Amino acid sequence: MSYELTIEPLGQTITVEEDQTILDAALRAGVWIPHACCHGLCATCKIQVTDGEVEHGEASSFALMDFERDEGKALACCARLQSDATIEAEIEEEPDAESIPVRDFPGTVSRIEQLTPTIKGVFVELDAPIRFQAGQYVNLEIDGGRCTRAFSLAGAPGGREVELNIRLVPGGEGTTWVHEALRAGDRVKLSGPYGRFFVRKSAPEALLFMAGGSGLSSPRSMILDLLAAGDARPMTLVYGQRSRAELYYHDEFVALAARHANFRYVPALSDEPAGSGWEGFRGFVHDAAKAHFDGDFRGHKAYLCGPPMMIDACITTLMQGRLFENDIYTEKFFSAADVQQVRSPLFKRI
Repeated sequence: MSYELTIEPLGQTITVEEDQTILDAALRAGVWIPHACCHGLCATCKIQVTDGEVEHGEASSFALMDFERDEGKALACCARLQSDATIEAEIEEEPDAESIPVRDFPGTVSRIEQLTPTIKGVFVELDAPIRFQAGQYVNLEIDGGRCTRAFSLAGAPGGREVELNIRLVPGGEGTTWVHEALRAGDRVKLSGPYGRFFVRKSAPEALLFMAGGSGLSSPRSMILDLLAAGDARPMTLVYGQRSRAELYYHDEFVALAARHANFRYVPALSDEPAGSGWEGFRGFVHDAAKAHFDGDFRGHKAYLCGPPMMIDACITTLMQGRLFENDIYTEKFFSAADVQQVRSPLFKRI
Protein backbone atom coordinates (compact mmCIF):
# COMPACT_ATOMS: atom_id res chain seq x y z
CA MET A 1 0.00 0.00 0.00
CA SER A 2 1.17 3.54 -0.71
CA TYR A 3 0.10 7.09 0.09
CA GLU A 4 0.35 10.48 -1.60
CA LEU A 5 2.40 13.16 0.14
CA THR A 6 2.31 16.83 -0.83
CA ILE A 7 5.37 18.82 0.19
CA GLU A 8 4.98 22.55 0.74
CA PRO A 9 6.12 25.16 -0.13
CA LEU A 10 7.14 23.24 -3.29
CA GLY A 11 3.61 22.07 -4.04
CA GLN A 12 5.11 18.76 -5.20
CA THR A 13 3.31 15.46 -4.61
CA ILE A 14 5.24 12.20 -4.24
CA THR A 15 4.35 8.58 -3.50
CA VAL A 16 5.32 7.11 -0.14
CA GLU A 17 5.24 3.38 0.53
CA GLU A 18 3.59 2.16 3.71
CA ASP A 19 6.85 1.14 5.43
CA GLN A 20 8.91 4.06 4.08
CA THR A 21 9.89 7.14 6.05
CA ILE A 22 8.94 10.56 4.74
CA LEU A 23 12.62 11.52 4.45
CA ASP A 24 13.59 8.44 2.43
CA ALA A 25 10.66 8.90 0.05
CA ALA A 26 11.48 12.58 -0.45
CA LEU A 27 15.19 11.99 -1.12
CA ARG A 28 14.43 9.18 -3.57
CA ALA A 29 12.08 11.57 -5.39
CA GLY A 30 14.85 14.17 -5.62
CA VAL A 31 13.32 16.45 -2.97
CA TRP A 32 15.76 17.75 -0.36
CA ILE A 33 14.51 17.95 3.22
CA PRO A 34 17.16 19.19 5.69
CA HIS A 35 18.41 16.35 7.89
CA ALA A 36 21.49 15.18 9.77
CA CYS A 37 21.40 12.15 12.10
CA CYS A 38 18.64 10.08 10.40
CA HIS A 39 17.99 8.44 13.81
CA GLY A 40 15.36 10.76 15.30
CA LEU A 41 17.85 12.47 17.58
CA CYS A 42 18.95 15.85 16.21
CA ALA A 43 15.61 17.42 15.12
CA THR A 44 17.13 18.84 11.93
CA CYS A 45 14.40 17.20 9.82
CA LYS A 46 11.47 18.54 11.86
CA ILE A 47 8.40 19.15 9.67
CA GLN A 48 4.82 20.37 10.15
CA VAL A 49 2.03 17.96 9.22
CA THR A 50 -0.84 20.16 8.05
CA ASP A 51 -3.12 17.39 6.83
CA GLY A 52 -3.25 13.62 7.30
CA GLU A 53 -1.98 11.14 9.85
CA VAL A 54 1.58 9.98 10.60
CA GLU A 55 3.19 7.47 12.94
CA HIS A 56 6.19 9.00 14.72
CA GLY A 57 8.36 5.88 14.86
CA GLU A 58 11.55 6.09 16.95
CA ALA A 59 11.67 9.89 17.28
CA SER A 60 13.18 10.68 20.67
CA SER A 61 11.23 12.73 23.19
CA PHE A 62 14.27 15.03 23.37
CA ALA A 63 14.15 15.89 19.64
CA LEU A 64 10.34 15.84 19.34
CA MET A 65 8.55 16.81 22.54
CA ASP A 66 5.01 15.75 23.40
CA PHE A 67 3.54 19.22 22.90
CA GLU A 68 5.16 19.37 19.44
CA ARG A 69 3.53 16.08 18.48
CA ASP A 70 0.20 17.53 19.62
CA GLU A 71 0.87 20.56 17.39
CA GLY A 72 1.33 18.29 14.35
CA LYS A 73 5.11 18.32 14.14
CA ALA A 74 7.09 15.22 13.17
CA LEU A 75 10.62 14.11 12.32
CA ALA A 76 10.83 13.19 8.64
CA CYS A 77 13.56 10.61 9.24
CA CYS A 78 11.25 8.54 11.49
CA ALA A 79 7.70 9.44 10.50
CA ARG A 80 5.66 7.08 8.31
CA LEU A 81 2.36 7.95 6.67
CA GLN A 82 -0.91 6.40 7.78
CA SER A 83 -2.95 8.30 5.18
CA ASP A 84 -2.48 10.75 2.33
CA ALA A 85 -0.89 13.83 3.86
CA THR A 86 0.49 17.33 3.39
CA ILE A 87 3.58 18.64 5.15
CA GLU A 88 5.47 21.91 5.37
CA ALA A 89 9.28 21.77 5.43
CA GLU A 90 12.00 24.42 5.61
CA ILE A 91 13.44 23.96 2.14
CA GLU A 92 16.00 26.59 1.21
CA GLU A 93 16.86 27.50 -2.37
CA GLU A 94 20.43 26.52 -3.28
CA PRO A 95 21.25 27.65 -6.84
CA ASP A 96 24.36 25.44 -7.00
CA ALA A 97 22.65 22.32 -5.66
CA GLU A 98 21.87 19.54 -8.11
CA SER A 99 18.62 17.63 -7.61
CA ILE A 100 19.78 14.00 -7.70
CA PRO A 101 17.34 11.29 -6.57
CA VAL A 102 18.74 8.75 -4.10
CA ARG A 103 19.11 5.25 -5.55
CA ASP A 104 20.51 1.87 -4.54
CA PHE A 105 23.80 0.88 -6.18
CA PRO A 106 24.98 -2.75 -5.97
CA GLY A 107 28.63 -3.26 -6.76
CA THR A 108 31.79 -5.31 -6.25
CA VAL A 109 34.77 -4.35 -4.09
CA SER A 110 37.50 -3.96 -6.71
CA ARG A 111 40.42 -3.32 -4.32
CA ILE A 112 41.25 -2.27 -0.77
CA GLU A 113 44.31 -0.14 0.01
CA GLN A 114 45.90 0.48 3.41
CA LEU A 115 46.21 4.26 3.19
CA THR A 116 47.44 4.71 6.78
CA PRO A 117 47.72 2.43 9.83
CA THR A 118 44.08 3.25 10.65
CA ILE A 119 42.46 4.22 7.31
CA LYS A 120 41.60 1.93 4.41
CA GLY A 121 40.68 3.02 0.91
CA VAL A 122 37.76 0.86 -0.26
CA PHE A 123 37.15 0.97 -4.01
CA VAL A 124 33.81 -0.30 -5.31
CA GLU A 125 33.01 -0.97 -8.96
CA LEU A 126 29.28 -0.25 -9.21
CA ASP A 127 26.95 -2.13 -11.53
CA ALA A 128 25.78 1.26 -12.83
CA PRO A 129 27.47 4.67 -12.59
CA ILE A 130 26.41 7.00 -9.78
CA ARG A 131 25.86 10.70 -10.33
CA PHE A 132 26.85 12.89 -7.39
CA GLN A 133 28.19 16.30 -6.46
CA ALA A 134 31.70 16.35 -5.05
CA GLY A 135 31.33 16.46 -1.27
CA GLN A 136 28.31 14.17 -1.02
CA TYR A 137 28.23 10.80 0.75
CA VAL A 138 26.70 7.34 0.46
CA ASN A 139 25.35 4.80 2.92
CA LEU A 140 27.20 1.46 2.85
CA GLU A 141 25.35 -1.69 3.90
CA ILE A 142 27.35 -3.46 6.58
CA ASP A 143 27.66 -7.26 6.64
CA GLY A 144 24.83 -8.02 4.23
CA GLY A 145 22.48 -5.32 5.48
CA ARG A 146 22.72 -5.70 9.28
CA CYS A 147 23.08 -1.92 9.45
CA THR A 148 24.31 0.98 7.31
CA ARG A 149 27.07 3.52 7.79
CA ALA A 150 27.65 6.83 6.02
CA PHE A 151 30.95 7.49 4.20
CA SER A 152 31.92 10.43 2.00
CA LEU A 153 32.91 9.83 -1.61
CA ALA A 154 36.63 10.49 -1.90
CA GLY A 155 37.10 10.62 -5.67
CA ALA A 156 35.94 13.01 -8.36
CA PRO A 157 32.48 12.42 -9.86
CA GLY A 158 32.28 10.29 -12.98
CA GLY A 159 32.59 6.60 -13.83
CA ARG A 160 31.54 3.45 -12.03
CA GLU A 161 34.32 3.02 -9.47
CA VAL A 162 33.88 4.98 -6.25
CA GLU A 163 36.33 5.38 -3.37
CA LEU A 164 35.52 5.40 0.34
CA ASN A 165 38.19 6.27 2.95
CA ILE A 166 37.22 4.42 6.14
CA ARG A 167 38.96 4.96 9.47
CA LEU A 168 38.86 2.17 12.04
CA VAL A 169 36.85 3.35 15.04
CA PRO A 170 37.70 1.25 18.11
CA GLY A 171 34.60 -0.75 18.98
CA GLY A 172 32.74 0.51 15.91
CA GLU A 173 30.56 -2.19 14.40
CA GLY A 174 30.69 -0.88 10.84
CA THR A 175 34.32 0.14 10.56
CA THR A 176 35.52 -3.04 12.33
CA TRP A 177 33.68 -5.14 9.74
CA VAL A 178 35.22 -3.14 6.89
CA HIS A 179 38.75 -3.42 8.29
CA GLU A 180 38.60 -7.05 9.39
CA ALA A 181 36.10 -8.86 7.16
CA LEU A 182 35.60 -7.01 3.87
CA ARG A 183 37.65 -8.35 0.95
CA ALA A 184 38.21 -7.54 -2.73
CA GLY A 185 35.61 -9.39 -4.78
CA ASP A 186 32.86 -9.09 -2.16
CA ARG A 187 29.47 -7.84 -3.28
CA VAL A 188 28.17 -4.75 -1.45
CA LYS A 189 25.35 -2.24 -1.79
CA LEU A 190 25.49 1.53 -1.49
CA SER A 191 22.65 4.04 -1.49
CA GLY A 192 22.97 7.70 -2.33
CA PRO A 193 23.99 10.32 -2.99
CA TYR A 194 23.19 12.15 0.25
CA GLY A 195 24.14 15.50 1.72
CA ARG A 196 24.30 19.23 0.94
CA PHE A 197 28.06 19.59 1.33
CA PHE A 198 29.20 20.86 -2.07
CA VAL A 199 31.15 23.71 -3.62
CA ARG A 200 29.19 26.85 -4.47
CA LYS A 201 30.63 27.07 -7.97
CA SER A 202 28.74 30.23 -8.88
CA ALA A 203 30.42 32.20 -6.06
CA PRO A 204 33.52 34.16 -7.07
CA GLU A 205 35.38 33.92 -3.74
CA ALA A 206 38.61 32.00 -3.22
CA LEU A 207 38.21 28.53 -1.72
CA LEU A 208 39.55 27.32 1.62
CA PHE A 209 39.30 23.64 2.52
CA MET A 210 40.04 22.58 6.12
CA ALA A 211 40.14 18.87 6.89
CA GLY A 212 41.27 16.48 9.60
CA GLY A 213 41.63 12.71 9.72
CA SER A 214 39.49 10.79 7.22
CA GLY A 215 37.53 14.03 6.78
CA LEU A 216 39.85 14.54 3.83
CA SER A 217 37.47 12.53 1.62
CA SER A 218 35.02 15.29 0.68
CA PRO A 219 37.60 18.09 0.20
CA ARG A 220 39.70 15.76 -1.96
CA SER A 221 36.68 15.00 -4.15
CA MET A 222 35.92 18.72 -4.44
CA ILE A 223 39.50 19.71 -5.27
CA LEU A 224 39.97 16.97 -7.87
CA ASP A 225 36.66 17.94 -9.49
CA LEU A 226 37.50 21.67 -9.57
CA LEU A 227 41.02 21.25 -10.93
CA ALA A 228 39.87 18.78 -13.60
CA ALA A 229 37.28 21.33 -14.73
CA GLY A 230 39.93 24.06 -14.99
CA ASP A 231 38.52 26.20 -12.16
CA ALA A 232 40.88 29.17 -11.85
CA ARG A 233 39.87 30.46 -8.42
CA PRO A 234 42.58 30.38 -5.75
CA MET A 235 42.10 27.33 -3.53
CA THR A 236 43.93 26.20 -0.41
CA LEU A 237 43.79 22.88 1.43
CA VAL A 238 44.81 22.89 5.09
CA TYR A 239 44.92 19.26 6.19
CA GLY A 240 45.81 17.93 9.63
CA GLN A 241 46.77 14.56 11.06
CA ARG A 242 48.56 13.44 14.19
CA SER A 243 51.68 12.05 12.50
CA ARG A 244 53.33 11.69 9.11
CA ALA A 245 52.28 8.03 8.96
CA GLU A 246 48.63 9.14 9.04
CA LEU A 247 49.02 11.92 6.45
CA TYR A 248 47.59 10.11 3.45
CA TYR A 249 47.52 11.45 -0.13
CA HIS A 250 50.27 13.86 0.91
CA ASP A 251 52.38 13.22 -2.20
CA GLU A 252 49.32 13.63 -4.44
CA PHE A 253 48.57 17.07 -3.05
CA VAL A 254 52.20 18.14 -3.27
CA ALA A 255 52.14 17.17 -6.96
CA LEU A 256 48.84 18.97 -7.56
CA ALA A 257 50.23 22.15 -5.99
CA ALA A 258 53.27 21.91 -8.28
CA ARG A 259 51.07 21.56 -11.39
CA HIS A 260 48.38 24.13 -10.54
CA ALA A 261 49.44 27.68 -9.70
CA ASN A 262 46.06 28.42 -8.09
CA PHE A 263 46.23 25.49 -5.61
CA ARG A 264 48.12 25.60 -2.32
CA TYR A 265 48.58 22.73 0.13
CA VAL A 266 49.27 23.26 3.84
CA PRO A 267 49.75 20.01 5.81
CA ALA A 268 49.85 20.12 9.62
CA LEU A 269 50.89 17.46 12.14
CA SER A 270 49.77 17.78 15.76
CA ASP A 271 51.75 14.94 17.36
CA GLU A 272 54.76 14.24 15.12
CA PRO A 273 57.82 13.12 17.11
CA ALA A 274 60.55 15.70 17.52
CA GLY A 275 63.55 15.12 15.29
CA SER A 276 61.54 13.17 12.69
CA GLY A 277 62.62 15.43 9.86
CA TRP A 278 59.14 16.89 9.33
CA GLU A 279 59.60 20.41 7.99
CA GLY A 280 55.95 21.37 7.70
CA PHE A 281 53.64 22.98 10.24
CA ARG A 282 53.42 21.42 13.70
CA GLY A 283 50.08 21.96 15.39
CA PHE A 284 46.36 21.84 14.68
CA VAL A 285 44.48 22.66 11.48
CA HIS A 286 42.99 25.93 12.73
CA ASP A 287 46.40 27.13 13.91
CA ALA A 288 47.99 26.22 10.57
CA ALA A 289 45.29 28.13 8.69
CA LYS A 290 45.65 31.16 10.97
CA ALA A 291 49.42 31.21 10.42
CA HIS A 292 49.14 30.71 6.66
CA PHE A 293 46.59 33.50 6.19
CA ASP A 294 47.98 35.73 8.93
CA GLY A 295 44.60 35.56 10.69
CA ASP A 296 42.62 37.21 7.86
CA PHE A 297 40.16 34.99 5.97
CA ARG A 298 38.14 37.65 4.19
CA GLY A 299 37.30 36.94 0.55
CA HIS A 300 37.00 33.16 1.00
CA LYS A 301 34.38 30.44 1.03
CA ALA A 302 35.43 27.85 3.62
CA TYR A 303 34.56 24.14 3.55
CA LEU A 304 35.21 22.20 6.76
CA CYS A 305 35.24 18.43 7.21
CA GLY A 306 36.57 16.44 10.14
CA PRO A 307 36.03 15.62 13.83
CA PRO A 308 33.51 17.87 15.63
CA MET A 309 36.15 19.40 17.92
CA MET A 310 38.28 20.31 14.91
CA ILE A 311 35.32 21.86 13.13
CA ASP A 312 34.36 23.96 16.15
CA ALA A 313 37.95 25.20 16.54
CA CYS A 314 38.11 26.07 12.85
CA ILE A 315 34.78 27.95 12.97
CA THR A 316 36.03 30.02 15.90
CA THR A 317 39.30 30.82 14.13
CA LEU A 318 37.57 31.72 10.87
CA MET A 319 35.12 34.04 12.59
CA GLN A 320 37.92 35.69 14.53
CA GLY A 321 39.52 36.24 11.11
CA ARG A 322 36.39 38.04 9.82
CA LEU A 323 34.75 35.17 7.94
CA PHE A 324 31.16 34.55 8.96
CA GLU A 325 28.30 32.05 8.73
CA ASN A 326 27.24 32.69 5.13
CA ASP A 327 30.74 31.82 3.92
CA ILE A 328 31.37 28.70 6.02
CA TYR A 329 30.05 25.26 5.07
CA THR A 330 30.35 21.99 6.92
CA GLU A 331 28.61 18.70 7.43
CA LYS A 332 28.57 16.45 10.48
CA PHE A 333 27.35 12.88 10.79
CA PHE A 334 25.35 12.26 13.98
CA SER A 335 25.20 8.99 15.89
CA ALA A 336 23.19 7.97 18.95
CA ALA A 337 26.02 9.22 21.16
CA ASP A 338 26.03 12.65 19.55
CA VAL A 339 22.68 13.64 21.03
CA GLN A 340 24.44 13.95 24.39
CA GLN A 341 26.94 16.43 22.97
CA VAL A 342 26.42 20.18 22.80
CA ARG A 343 26.28 21.44 19.26
CA SER A 344 28.18 24.53 18.26
CA PRO A 345 26.47 27.71 19.52
CA LEU A 346 27.84 29.55 16.51
CA PHE A 347 25.42 28.03 14.01
CA LYS A 348 21.78 27.18 14.40
CA ARG A 349 21.93 24.32 11.88
CA ILE A 350 25.29 22.71 12.72
